[in-house]
Amino acid sequence: MKMQDIRVVYFVGIGGIGMSALARYFLREGKTVYGYDRSESALTRVLVEEGAHIVYEDKVSLVPAGVDLVVYTPAVATTQAILAYFLEGGYPVMKRSEVLGLISRSSRVIAIAGTHGKTTTTSLLTWLLRACGVDCSAFLGGISNNFASNFVAGSSDWVVVEADEYDRSFLTLSPTMAGIIAMDPDHLEIYGTPENMFSSGFLAFANQLTPGGTLWVRHDLRGHFPDRDCLTFGVGAGDYRAEEVRVQGGRFYFDFVFPEGRLRDCSMALPGRHNIENATLALAIASRLVPKPDQLVAALAEFKGIKRRFERILTGEVEYIDDYAHHPEEIRAVVGAARELFPGKRITGVFQPHLYSRTNDLAEGFAGALDLLDEAILLPLYPARELPIPGVSALTILDRMRLEKRVLLSKEALLERLEGAEVEVLLTIGAGDIDRLVAPIQELLNKK
Repeated sequence: MKMQDIRVVYFVGIGGIGMSALARYFLREGKTVYGYDRSESALTRVLVEEGAHIVYEDKVSLVPAGVDLVVYTPAVATTQAILAYFLEGGYPVMKRSEVLGLISRSSRVIAIAGTHGKTTTTSLLTWLLRACGVDCSAFLGGISNNFASNFVAGSSDWVVVEADEYDRSFLTLSPTMAGIIAMDPDHLEIYGTPENMFSSGFLAFANQLTPGGTLWVRHDLRGHFPDRDCLTFGVGAGDYRAEEVRVQGGRFYFDFVFPEGRLRDCSMALPGRHNIENATLALAIASRLVPKPDQLVAALAEFKGIKRRFERILTGEVEYIDDYAHHPEEIRAVVGAARELFPGKRITGVFQPHLYSRTNDLAEGFAGALDLLDEAILLPLYPARELPIPGVSALTILDRMRLEKRVLLSKEALLERLEGAEVEVLLTIGAGDIDRLVAPIQELLNKK
């Protein structure tokens, strides 16, 4: 299929973060965009304002005529009426990742892969490049606060993309440059074993690079790629590395060391050593492309972060942070960053488990990560695309925890508990619909 032949595009699951970025791309290209999602959200409302036509009922009667391309996300079951109609009707139907691959074939792609850190790194890299003279486009996995969007339109042939390992989606890409930031076990319902996740996932992705392409891997992952030329990055180690990491005035500072020299006193608002790691990869790639690498220091200091990535909702007497973390290592990083930023303060975490399969596979890891809190409140599991697994629920995690102050509550009971609690630092954590609690929690804490 050629892009010039596409006039009308229909998105099944248009409200997803990756799907909405593609929808924005097609709107910018002057295409007519239709879509379905199961409920209205802030993202769908913005898409409607930008020109998309969206329905919230899964009814075939609402499907328009003349659709040239159907884009769907694996989060939508193929048995749902609208998607089943398109599949059975012989329409051109493509996964989101396939369409992203189609779009990127005429571009030079910079792809960031990893089980966590992708969204922060892609957003930061996009900001660094554009702030320093490289007019790239980007498809982001979150809403960048610098761009107020998850899609950035540029005039050059460079495009930055988040390379998603779920369902082996990243194998549709052929990057010119790529970075792998983490390979912790995840999506084992797809890969089966951590070993297979590496061999048929990340190694296969690395082998997708164009001839002469450049691959960066975190320094401690280098041994997984013995037959590939790789550059390494990290905190305190690697060809590109952060040194002299310190906290001053509520910000993290470090020196960025790379083959061409050293950038001193790099500063960023995002806390945590995991974000220093993300920044090191972004700086490594950007240093290869920007005309004047010295400009990267000022650009980094102006990066405002991403919504739901250690997003500071309230500051002051009560600190309230919201984060998308949905893997044990991500939770460890968020809690660790809060400890560094607010030493001596009591940290309460509210976590909503995401997916039956992930909860089942990583229950011990979740329990250990949540035990790092002073108090843990778990919400009922958010199933997303999955059917229940017998015996798996939020209790699967709660029962494995050792933390004394832990409890499972409904959303309604959570608000009641917070209303009467003395909160110093509050974290809301998860990838489901926990984000819909942010506004009411903020309002409740403001009243206190």
